[in-house]
Amino acid sequence: MRRTASIVSVLVLGISVLTGCSGYNKILKASDYNTKYSLAKAYFMEGHYTTCSSMLEECVAYQRGTSKAEESMFLLATCYYNMDDFLSASQYYMACYRSFPNSTYSEDCLFRSGKSLFLDTPDPRLDATSTSNAILQLQRFVEAYPNSKYRHEAENMIYTMNDRLVEKELRTADLYYNMGNFLGNNYRSCILVAQNALRDFPYTKYREDLSILVLKAKFQMAQESVLSKRDDRYRDAIDEYYAFKNEFPESSFMKEADKIYRTSTKNLGNKNQIIEED
Repeated sequence: MRRTASIVSVLVLGISVLTGCSGYNKILKASDYNTKYSLAKAYFMEGHYTTCSSMLEECVAYQRGTSKAEESMFLLATCYYNMDDFLSASQYYMACYRSFPNSTYSEDCLFRSGKSLFLDTPDPRLDATSTSNAILQLQRFVEAYPNSKYRHEAENMIYTMNDRLVEKELRTADLYYNMGNFLGNNYRSCILVAQNALRDFPYTKYREDLSILVLKAKFQMAQESVLSKRDDRYRDAIDEYYAFKNEFPESSFMKEADKIYRTSTKNLGNKNQIIEED
């Protein structure tokens, strides 16, 4: 153990000398991959991840099938992770996991692959593909390692990304609502998007926002309906009001919901609609 530590110390000390004498370029061109790998590990310990990754790229390819193959790939993935290149990190962690599924690094690789994708996920307004991929990767980890020390962190990331997906659906539903009957019945589209999100993510923190949007859309659809469909749609809005009130009795939206209820009940069977003032 002491000998290993002293060797690494010598290598770390030698880095400054080698780089000062253009030794780094010579190392990259050298065919002695054992020395190159030892120096790459020294660079890693010093936090020089960009330099280390350049050297490890060669070492990983050369060391396939050797006892150092797994460690070199794990270190390369970690270099990219520490450089905030999370997509590359995830790819290398996953490659390491697939190549060595029952090894010392397996659990860490699968978890870090998913976490890297989580850290690489974009703003909820953008394409949700990478978010969905990150969720699947972390769910795979939780299933593979149900007793892992990382499980709680993995589940929290899954919940966070689920809410990102719901936020995107909420924005879409809200857009449909604001479009009203422009070029078609956008209230119906609003209701479908919001209800699908509520069904797919029943415990989302946006549940109340989605629910009031469904109520408002149903009410507006009744308000703007032809006479033959108006009463049925008002009844639907009233049913939705009771569902909302039962689930969110203390909601900040209750004043608006109560107004929808009063107007809907007054307009049932009334050919002349009543518009309640604020």
